[in-house]
Amino acid sequence: MTSKDFTRIALSFPNTEQGSHFGATDFRVAGRIFATLAHVKKGYGNLMLDPEQQQLFVQDLPEVFLPVPGGWGRMGTTHIVLAKASEDVLTGALQAAYTQRVQKNAKSKSKPKSQSKRAKARGSKPARKR
Repeated sequence: MTSKDFTRIALSFPNTEQGSHFGATDFRVAGRIFATLAHVKKGYGNLMLDPEQQQLFVQDLPEVFLPVPGGWGRMGTTHIVLAKASEDVLTGALQAAYTQRVQKNAKSKSKPKSQSKRAKARGSKPARKR
């Protein structure tokens, strides 16, 4: 598979838009990224999975999937080696990332807006503007 295949398949999902994140091609649904081509020069596509999904993909096909190094990888961001992926594998992986993003988007819409994450982390009221 190639970056053109990755793009074609990603854009086949409903309401997907192609954009750019720090100069790299990304794919979004409802404004949120589910896949990128940030490491395409190294032969990778990137999938925004959860850690459990990532573990399953890596266990099943370790020659095709690997965690992105560092914190992003620990959160589930996963490289797919495009040259080693079949169309079915690439489609399934992109579908998994897309579906997860759609589900997260739906959950975030159903939650009431509350104080900021920073304020929650401090355990206090939101900071006042100066």
